[in-house]
Amino acid sequence: MKKITNLGIFTLLLVSSLTIMVGTVIAPSLTGIVENLNFSFSPGWLITLPSLGVVVFAPIVGKLLHKTGSYTMLCLGLVPYALLGVAGAYITNDYILMLDRFLLGAATVAVQVSVTSFIADFFTGEKRMKLIAWQGMSIELGGVIFLSIGGILGQWHWQYPFFIYLLAIVCWLLVIKTLFKTIKSDEVVAKQEKKESKLAIKTIFYASLLSMVLFFVSFVTLPIYLPKSIGFTESYTGYFMAFISVIAIITASQMPRAVKKIGDGKVVALGFLFFMLGYVTLAFFNSIPLLILSAVFIGTGFGFTIPLLNHMMIEVSAPKNLGKNLGLYSMGVFGGQFLSTFIEYISTNYAVVYTVTALLALVIGIVLYYAFKKIEEHNQ
Repeated sequence: MKKITNLGIFTLLLVSSLTIMVGTVIAPSLTGIVENLNFSFSPGWLITLPSLGVVVFAPIVGKLLHKTGSYTMLCLGLVPYALLGVAGAYITNDYILMLDRFLLGAATVAVQVSVTSFIADFFTGEKRMKLIAWQGMSIELGGVIFLSIGGILGQWHWQYPFFIYLLAIVCWLLVIKTLFKTIKSDEVVAKQEKKESKLAIKTIFYASLLSMVLFFVSFVTLPIYLPKSIGFTESYTGYFMAFISVIAIITASQMPRAVKKIGDGKVVALGFLFFMLGYVTLAFFNSIPLLILSAVFIGTGFGFTIPLLNHMMIEVSAPKNLGKNLGLYSMGVFGGQFLSTFIEYISTNYAVVYTVTALLALVIGIVLYYAFKKIEEHNQ
């Protein structure tokens, strides 16, 4: 039986980093992009429309994955991802641009589901959790790098951030070289008849959706809030948002240890508590030191939720339903990104927006704590 090589693992992690940049790579330069394209709708749509595309196409991709396999699905996603991403720099019609960003979401979910499926096929138990943690770290490391580069390129010219999407072509070439002849591990094949808990799957779905709503509120609001309230430039905004991702990377690396000590459900609930602390800090303080503290809290919230929920979805899924359930997880993650756009309609006062977000995080964290506790008791 052939196994994934170290280069193959690197390829999976590099490809994983593409999922976070689908919307956020243009975030630091959003104001300049909107002005030059004369985009007449809410600027946040350019960031979150790919997420809506993921939500719409996730069920289709999840079903196709079982038929096509991870390798074919990954190749089918990477090339359109690159072409649709870079095309946004040249489309001047609002509606065609929105359609382009929407279809970019279809390519994104094909990439995300197939990459996670590869990990599920070749790793089990603690090794799988470790690689899922690495995947979460890679996603956020991509956020650090691409947000920083996007901010710098945006200051040179508003179109330049769109060219970062061409990295998907490099990933496509690496996939062809390293993943073509891989096959499932015998241990995974032996578990094809595993039973799954519908309650656990639904809870993980809602937890991933709500976690990304809370996390992405920062990505939707900070590019506007920081320049207006703090006087940040586009590059400083990019650096600050990248710092959130650095914290998420550090937290994700420690997530498996936290799970060993207190259990996965409690770690997820703790992540929502950190979200609450982050937005409370943003709501009531605007000094630089406390802004940094808010970034630490929000990044920690991500590191304790999204990577872990990804692993939990794999663990509770029967292999025959893995594609469908990973599609559902993608719907939760990117549906949360899309829904975060509407948080701005609560108020034009960002202090109010952040206060409401903090209250939501507290309530959701409490509910999920008891929900996962009930699931754990049911499984015993």
